[in-house]
Amino acid sequence: QVQLVESGGGLVQAGGSLRLSCAASGRTFSSYNVAWFRQAPGKEREIAAAISWTGTNTYYADSVKGRFTISRDNAKNTVYLQMNSLKPEDTAVYYCAATRSGYSIPDLRLFPYWGQGTQVTVSS
Repeated sequence: QVQLVESGGGLVQAGGSLRLSCAASGRTFSSYNVAWFRQAPGKEREIAAAISWTGTNTYYADSVKGRFTISRDNAKNTVYLQMNSLKPEDTAVYYCAATRSGYSIPDLRLFPYWGQGTQVTVSS
């Protein structure tokens, strides 16, 4: 069982940066693959980025590639999402999710553990 708590969201101007954190409980967190999903108003939840349990493999949606960086510190049971060059279209609730399942492309149906989400708003 893993419990996830996101933090770091807020309001930022276009071109600015934010760093989201996902803090996890549980001694086995280091064995979970973790992803950041996001959901904009009126849209479906979509993958933003994911990182393997070792931290060696990462995945980015095309829309965030080159601007977002996902990382993890297993000693701190925390996964981060550094978001740079933010755009108004990045506005969404960002969710952290964890799974022990493998994937080629992270599908939200593979992730049984979710945080409550943190709001990111980018103004133009």
